[in-house]
Amino acid sequence: MKTTANTRPTADTYAHVPFNPADDAARLQRESPAFAQAWTEQEDEFAALDVLLRARQRAGLTQAQVAELMGVKQSALARVEGAMTSRNHTPSLATLRKYAQAVGYRLEFRMVPQ
Repeated sequence: MKTTANTRPTADTYAHVPFNPADDAARLQRESPAFAQAWTEQEDEFAALDVLLRARQRAGLTQAQVAELMGVKQSALARVEGAMTSRNHTPSLATLRKYAQAVGYRLEFRMVPQ
């Protein structure tokens, strides 16, 4: 391995490893019935997380910036975003409203027929 004077690896020593989470998830859904079932059971949570992350991205804000606007620590905001794919803790509507306001959105809650 090539190193610099301070023994850190140089950029040319690492090969890019392609990784596309969406492609991997789609492949696993086709190949593994257990994965497909687990994915389906959490589909709403994944969609909710996607909404949060896209809103933050569109606002051009980092997690730390949104946390500051919400008046919470960055680690607390990370737990909110992480909780969207975990059934251990679900953020309250008040927390989701604060998040939406911090990124310049309004929270809208609706139900649609199946």
